[in-house]
Amino acid sequence: MARDKTYKDFSSEGLEAELPKIDWFRNYHKNYTITIVIPEYTSLCPKTGNPDFGTITIQYQPKDRIIELKSLKEYIFAYRNLGIFYENAVNRILKDIVGTIKPVWISVKGEFTPRGGIRSIVEAHWPDKT
Repeated sequence: MARDKTYKDFSSEGLEAELPKIDWFRNYHKNYTITIVIPEYTSLCPKTGNPDFGTITIQYQPKDRIIELKSLKEYIFAYRNLGIFYENAVNRILKDIVGTIKPVWISVKGEFTPRGGIRSIVEAHWPDKT
């Protein structure tokens, strides 16, 4: 597809931004699932600058580490002023959590409020289900 000279590629916006560290504490149990629901996720569309709203649901089976919730809240709040597409946000959250706690498995789901009559749901998994 031909693009005019004013085209700017926003596809990687927000992927390398510095965000607060996610802390953890030691897990002493096995074979259980943790579900965290964050109903007030906000970020900015990197193309328009308009706010995006949604719910992020994190579900995982811990191995040796558990996500410390206050640090997760600060990490998620840092997205408020970050220009990032939905797909990048969900995959970045997944990557950052996997790098911090190394769970048995994890799923991160973003359910975003409609914009222009379109509602998006993005879900990423680790390890990859394919």
